[in-house]
Amino acid sequence: MSWTGVLWPTFALLPRLAAATEPQPGVHRWARRLLPALGIELKVLGHPRTDVPLWVANHLSWVDPLVFMSLRPMGTISKGEVSGYPLIGRWATKTGILFVDRADATSRAAALASFAASLRSGRDMLLFPEGTTTRGEGLAPFYEGGLRAAFALGLPAQPMRISSPTGHYPWTGEETLLPHLRHLFGQRTPVALVAEEPLHPADFHDADQWVAAFKSALLPRSSDAC
Repeated sequence: MSWTGVLWPTFALLPRLAAATEPQPGVHRWARRLLPALGIELKVLGHPRTDVPLWVANHLSWVDPLVFMSLRPMGTISKGEVSGYPLIGRWATKTGILFVDRADATSRAAALASFAASLRSGRDMLLFPEGTTTRGEGLAPFYEGGLRAAFALGLPAQPMRISSPTGHYPWTGEETLLPHLRHLFGQRTPVALVAEEPLHPADFHDADQWVAAFKSALLPRSSDAC
C-alpha cells in the first residue's frame, strides 16, 4: 500500500472530477481500485443483493462509503462540509451524493426529500442511519427518516453490517485525520461486510417495527470478526 497507489486512480479522474462529469459507474471503478491501495482487505459474508434498491449500514469510518461503492454504484447522504471541498465537492454533487446539515431541521428535511425522490426514480442508494461514525461497540441513535421513507415507498432494504478487528479502521469526529491516515497506510486493514437478508415493508405491521428490525440487524456481533 502506498500514496502512489491511492493518488494514481484519483489523478486519473481529476479532469472529470473538475468538470463534474464522472458518472456513478466511474466512482464504482475508482473505489474498487482505491481500497487495495489503502490496504483494505475486504471480506464479504452473505449475499449483497444488487436487485435491492437500498442498502442500510452501520458507520465506522470515512472509508465505509468506498467499501460499499466498490460493490456497486450508489448515491448516499453525506455531511454538508463535503460539498465545499475543492473538486470533490462539485463531483460529489453531480454523482448523486446528497448533503445534509444534521443540526439544521430544514436541511434534514430537504435531504430526506431528495433521498426519497432518488429511491422513487429507481436510483440505488446507501443509508447510514446513525448519521455519524462510531468505534463499533454499539450503535449511535438513528436518524429514522430515511428508513421511514423507504417503508412508505414499500421498498425492500438490505442490512449491511461492517466491522474490522483493527483499532485503526474506525475514525470518529473526536480524532485527528493525519495520525489515523498514518495508521491506515502503515498496515493491512481487514474489513468484514456481512450482508443480512433483505427486509420487506410488507412483512412489518408499521414503520416502528421496520426501524426496530434494522436496529437489531445492525448491532455488532462477535461472529463478524474477520
